[in-house]
Amino acid sequence: MSGAPRSLGRVSAGAPREEKKSARPGARPSATSPASSGAPAARGAAARRAAGAALEAVALLAVPVVLGFCAATGVGQSALLSFFVVVASLAVFFGRFEASAPRLRDIMPAAVLAALAAAGRVLFAPVPDFKPVSAIAIIAGAVFGRRSGFMVGALAALASNFFFGQGPWTPWQMYAWGMVGYLAGLLARAGAFRGASTVRAAGTARPRGASLRAFLHMLPLYVFGFVSGPLYGLILNSWSIIGFYHPQSLAQAALVYAAALPFDLAHGVSTVVFLAVLYAPWHRKLERVRRKYDLR
Repeated sequence: MSGAPRSLGRVSAGAPREEKKSARPGARPSATSPASSGAPAARGAAARRAAGAALEAVALLAVPVVLGFCAATGVGQSALLSFFVVVASLAVFFGRFEASAPRLRDIMPAAVLAALAAAGRVLFAPVPDFKPVSAIAIIAGAVFGRRSGFMVGALAALASNFFFGQGPWTPWQMYAWGMVGYLAGLLARAGAFRGASTVRAAGTARPRGASLRAFLHMLPLYVFGFVSGPLYGLILNSWSIIGFYHPQSLAQAALVYAAALPFDLAHGVSTVVFLAVLYAPWHRKLERVRRKYDLR
């Protein structure tokens, strides 16, 4: 008889616990639970990223739009107006980059690559338009994304001009080389350079016929590298023509572009040469760094 109350006590004591357990699976999450608060936070972060990307696009597109407006309307102070617009575009882009709160390890690759590009520009100064800046900006954009590509190109122009001389051309060079890296990042994200990332570095053993396949894989990268030379020249030459030359006809403007074309083509060829030498080994090492340190 003395054991009965104990068993009854155990059963009665256990019943509420079973009810509590059975009630838990059906319980609705509270408003402060991670499951309920994570989705709005993710949507808010995605909205902020989309707004930032849109602001970047507007800032970068404002420069050619203003140049076209000045050319069409013949604004008297076109050089000053376009100068303010390109400086504002750079300020917006750098401000957006700073607002993204990058970690130190996210900034270091861009800083190092910009320093290498600036040093390479100074090193090859005796050879007209034979510079590695565009190639290094393209590599940065392909590995680390469009923002890093823009930062490398812009900072390389700014740093190297402490050797070549600062002036009103500096923001335009920063913008032009930054756009080369930015477009490279967009193309890489779209998969245009996917084949180039599989190519082995020069000097490694390759099976027969691999050289032709490697060239075909690198061809989209080479095409963009070559086009980047005339693209850079188009931006700088358009600023010079609209801001200073003030041609009276399209034929006069075409003469200025034609005079600069050999230098722009040399710039494109040199970019292809540097990409052929640097892209495969640098891409492999930088990609390893990006994955190891979770760079964004």
